[in-house]
Amino acid sequence: MRFNHWFFLSGVDVRTHGPAAAIVALGDSITDGHATPNNSNTRWPDDLARRLQADSATRNISVLNAGLGGNRLLRYGLGPDALARFDRDVLGQPGVRYLIVIEGVNDLGVATMHRPLSAAQNAALVHNIIGAYRQIILMAHEHGIKVFGGTITPFKGSNYYHPSAATLQDRREINDWIRAPGHFDAVVHFARAVRDPKHPQRLRPMFDSGDNLHPNPAGYEAMADAIPLSLFKPSTGPIGTRH
Repeated sequence: MRFNHWFFLSGVDVRTHGPAAAIVALGDSITDGHATPNNSNTRWPDDLARRLQADSATRNISVLNAGLGGNRLLRYGLGPDALARFDRDVLGQPGVRYLIVIEGVNDLGVATMHRPLSAAQNAALVHNIIGAYRQIILMAHEHGIKVFGGTITPFKGSNYYHPSAATLQDRREINDWIRAPGHFDAVVHFARAVRDPKHPQRLRPMFDSGDNLHPNPAGYEAMADAIPLSLFKPSTGPIGTRH
């Protein structure tokens, strides 16, 4: 078997000479950058980092990509779920002031991958996903971290998950909660950035990698462009608030 890439580095810590901060991008394969060419650095966190570096007001902010393929909020998938790895991947990282969360598509997809859910099971799934978001918000706020919720991107027509009408409705309900005031500190409209205007439950063809689930590099760039840099103000004090 031939491999064209291998993992050997999990992070880089650097000493700064002035105020600095970090953003954690917590997500699944859409954050990990599935469907991007190797060594191209064209995931949405990469594109966000380039935007930050190009602006003198945010040049002191780095982006930590905590995307994990197959990741879920509620259960282990291809590795620990988002709640289980929160301490390591968010709280354990130095300088974190901001958190962008885009999780949930795998929870929705896996739940109905082999059989449909009853109405009660669908309602429970939505309730539990929202409950996981609430926990993430609470844990981040306890450590002085602002949390920005990313809306779950469209995946109708996915040839991996084959989502039903009920699953797509679950996504709408969860996104409605994410967008509602009083939950996240701000909302990042990822779904709006990559959806097909004529068929909003689907990815826009120009942004689709071909599987109706993962964006392509142009789609990831559109996701990064949907993040207002005004959310990240220059750091003026000590890094982080640890309890």
